[in-house]
Amino acid sequence: MTNFKNLQNKIQQSKLYRWWVLLIVLLSTFMAILDVTVVNVGMPAIMQSFGIDISKAEWVVTSYLVTMTLMLVVSGWLADKFGVKRIYLLGLSIFTLGSFLCGRAENEFSLILFRAFQGIGGGMVQALGLAIVSREFPPKERGIALGFWAAAAAASISFGPLVGGYLVDDANWHYIFDLNIPLGILAVLLAWVIQKEWEKPNIGPFDTLGFICAIVFLPLTIFALGQGNASSNPLGWESPLVIGTFIIAGLAFIGFILRELNTQTPLLNIRLLKDRTFGISMLIVFLFSIGMFGVSFLLPLFLENGLGYTAIMVGGLFLPVGIIQGILGPVSGLITRRIGYLSLIIPGISIMIVSLFMASQFDLETSYRTISISLYLRGLGMGLTFAPISSMALSHIPNEEMSSASGIATTFKQLSGSISIALLTTIMSARIHYHHSCTSLSSNEASVNLANKIATMEGITDAFKVTTGILILAGFCLLFLIKLPKKQSPIK
Repeated sequence: MTNFKNLQNKIQQSKLYRWWVLLIVLLSTFMAILDVTVVNVGMPAIMQSFGIDISKAEWVVTSYLVTMTLMLVVSGWLADKFGVKRIYLLGLSIFTLGSFLCGRAENEFSLILFRAFQGIGGGMVQALGLAIVSREFPPKERGIALGFWAAAAAASISFGPLVGGYLVDDANWHYIFDLNIPLGILAVLLAWVIQKEWEKPNIGPFDTLGFICAIVFLPLTIFALGQGNASSNPLGWESPLVIGTFIIAGLAFIGFILRELNTQTPLLNIRLLKDRTFGISMLIVFLFSIGMFGVSFLLPLFLENGLGYTAIMVGGLFLPVGIIQGILGPVSGLITRRIGYLSLIIPGISIMIVSLFMASQFDLETSYRTISISLYLRGLGMGLTFAPISSMALSHIPNEEMSSASGIATTFKQLSGSISIALLTTIMSARIHYHHSCTSLSSNEASVNLANKIATMEGITDAFKVTTGILILAGFCLLFLIKLPKKQSPIK
């Protein structure tokens, strides 16, 4: 035991300590995002296994994102109260256990429930990871550290679909969740041995009312979006259930905003959004993430169900995307100090817009080469954008508010992911119905199947058109950052 303590003290007092901590955060980030990417590729197999449609299948992804987002809101307070290391270890343990349970789900309801449980741990890990990196690294090194953080996310985007595709094609979808178990155990052991504990003295009371508003707003918003075009809801958007749910969710959202602005101990210090750079950056992150999450969810469906690609073929397509993003992440984080944030963010978002526009033009005749180019451009755009915009957002935030600002940044990204999948699935379903109504079907079964496939593919590409417009709006928001005030006083 004495030898263990000596080793632990030696690591914690070494000059490389913050890099060891970064390694733990990178491994945890890789694991959490890997889970999303492998599930996206395995979604068609899950739908076929349980005999469910897209309106139910989307909850396999959104249940994870919803609970993750809710935990992003409260993890900062829990870490301040009980210790960053303790909560981080708890999050890693819950995530690993949730992965084990998901791999043994016997129906869609148990899978959705286990995914929600897994998201609790994922939220703790994601929320505290960025805060830990931001606290351990000084501003002059923070861009490089965030670049490596982006590279870890890129690696999971790269290898997750390929490994998941292999497992889905040659085994079964249950194994895609077992990937996280050895990684989770390793991350727990490293964090337990290496990380220092950190607690915030004199922490205020938990914002119970704010949390209640949050847990009412987000799940009900996702539910209402999903019910609008659900086959079980013949009244569609005019259904009293949908309208009533939206009203309750809207009131809960307003209540959350008012509560966070008027309490001394908010779950999210949204007053930080008054900072021009931080506030506009968060809006851009929200819009940018809609395109990132939405395309990652819908494109595998398009390729597998529409073009007949196997899961491993889809994984092969995504492999270079993560490699490109992984290389550019640290590089862009390093050079932003010399050429400025916007010099990379503007071309990055522009390239993403081109990529999404290309995806919106896909059809049955689209070649493998064209799809590859679109995805490579996506990796290039994300690699140029993610680290610089993360650094820019935090550039005017005082050190004592860094944890709160990091929590807001991660929450915005995951919130957009939760909403984007539900929103784009709703748009896709509505457009599929529209294209079906415009098609004259014959009694020939082959013709009917072809018409159904074309309608589905057109519905997905229509959703891509919407994401293209959203990314154009994100680019427009950059105009408000081109001429910044010479000085910005710290927010109080």
